[in-house]
Amino acid sequence: MKTLWLAAALLACGAALADDGDYWYLQTSVYTTHWSHDPIHNNHQDLIGVERHQADGEFAGIATFRNSYRQRTQYAYVGKRFDADSLPVYLKVSAGAIQGYRGEYRDKIPLNRYGVAPAIIPSLGLQMGPASAEAVFFGNAGAMLNIGTRI
Repeated sequence: MKTLWLAAALLACGAALADDGDYWYLQTSVYTTHWSHDPIHNNHQDLIGVERHQADGEFAGIATFRNSYRQRTQYAYVGKRFDADSLPVYLKVSAGAIQGYRGEYRDKIPLNRYGVAPAIIPSLGLQMGPASAEAVFFGNAGAMLNIGTRI
């Protein structure tokens, strides 16, 4: 429920902004791998995320996904996108709060003492018109391939 309220707030804020190069970005996960094999690891994150990008490369977003232990998890964040000058590639770095690692898996992410932990997530993307593909690296645990589109 918290995810829905935050997504609604992001949508409302974005709708109030003038369209001067700003855009919405909707994404989902299509592939996940963990660096170390463990049969308990979930490689189907079912990620859905929405971001509001500004013309200067700054963005804010929220994503919901199933973590490595199949628990529904949310990530609220801000970040910066750095586009290459002559290639359709970019680097994206986000920082925010992640919530959803509970019970016996609470300590699987650092600083999660109270159920919410800070996170910094880098990604490398390829832009193809309004569509993008991103390799997203989550700590020393693994990586995801996300696809998305500007809306």
